[in-house]
Amino acid sequence: MYNRIILFLFSSLLLVSGSVFAGGDPVIEVKNTKNAPNDVGPYSQVVAFSHYQNISAQLPIDPKTGKIPNNVKEQANQSLKNIKAILKDIGKTMDDVVRITVFVKNIADIGAVDEVYKTFFPAYVPTRTNVAVAALPMDALVQIEALITNGESTIPNAPQAGDLIKLSRNTDNAPKNSLSTQTVAFSHYNNISAQIGIDPKSGKMVSGGVKEQAAQSLKNIKAILESIDVPFDDIVNIKIFLKNLSDIDAVNEVYTTFFPDSGIARAVAYVPARTVVAASALPMDALVQIEAVVSHGDGTPPQLVEDRHGLIIEANNTDDAPKSSLSTQTVAFSHYNHVSAQIGTDSAGKMVTGGVKEQTAQCLKNIKAIVESIDHSMDDVVKINIALKNIADIDTVDAVYKTFFKNDLPARTTIGVSTLPNDALIQIDAVVSNGEGTPPIK
Repeated sequence: MYNRIILFLFSSLLLVSGSVFAGGDPVIEVKNTKNAPNDVGPYSQVVAFSHYQNISAQLPIDPKTGKIPNNVKEQANQSLKNIKAILKDIGKTMDDVVRITVFVKNIADIGAVDEVYKTFFPAYVPTRTNVAVAALPMDALVQIEALITNGESTIPNAPQAGDLIKLSRNTDNAPKNSLSTQTVAFSHYNNISAQIGIDPKSGKMVSGGVKEQAAQSLKNIKAILESIDVPFDDIVNIKIFLKNLSDIDAVNEVYTTFFPDSGIARAVAYVPARTVVAASALPMDALVQIEAVVSHGDGTPPQLVEDRHGLIIEANNTDDAPKSSLSTQTVAFSHYNHVSAQIGTDSAGKMVTGGVKEQTAQCLKNIKAIVESIDHSMDDVVKINIALKNIADIDTVDAVYKTFFKNDLPARTTIGVSTLPNDALIQIDAVVSNGEGTPPIK
């Protein structure tokens, strides 16, 4: 029914310590607090699974009044206050944040956002992505999402086998920024800050156009990975932000020179899950920006070695959803599956007839087909990301959305973009829980 590729990257067995849960499989935990905006849309504020908690993108809504402040600094403050309130409710602090994504309407507002940001992260800073998009829900000027550590696991009455720690690391071989860490590892994943085409030696944008910038962005990611002894083919998910979506062919030319990277990966034509997003603008007037999620097979010590088993990357495709030579439909590692962005094309690659309602249904049908092909269900989805050509279509999208998610709702981020691949009206990607882990398949 589907093609299953098993990758033993650089070694046939990646040893992992402390990754076995006592007492059974981890469970999805959905939580909401009255101290942050609630009932804004069909999504949960926070969805926890295994060692991560996914926070829905927070709009700058005052939970007491339901209103949004006027200027971007006040909005940034409110968005971060909402995240902080959610974390407090689940017994976490801002130091437990692994990754932050800041969406702004105007890239020139990043400086004002940074002033506020520093007050919430006075010492430790997580990995970070900054991007300007065409529109945000409720006509907000800023929206912020976060990924949080969850060291105690999510198995009722079952503590983690060994203490997990967060590892924050930087290398001189990639651009540094005082407001973000290059890579933050926790449990079995490394999260990489979004990279643009900056030469780390000069601190300046490389000369040339989008191809040169794409190459430098990927070189920066590779340098970060090499600094922590992680191979490039351990990347499980890539997100590409493009100032001009028409540049995607040029970026793909460069992309295929980096993926697959190793002989093992080339033998099975491994490529990560992938999402391409049209940005209105990027930091330093960049033409392309790339972020990555990386498998981290050795866990994050110190850990008690109570059991050792191999974790592998599982790359899966099904004939029941559209395929691409540049991305794998879903890539699983440890307790998560990463699903590539889907648009409203059927399995033959043809756009469905109709409007945003029909395209939304097809996107979610594609995700459902992919998820079911790996023996999961839509109830296992923990995070959804939606890009809309017209943000005003959100009510129509939500009506369809509710027919696919009838139980606990995933965390969610929604943005408006100027254009989408194949002139689509909507694009959706997903992160799915993977309770069985990814041991070698017999």
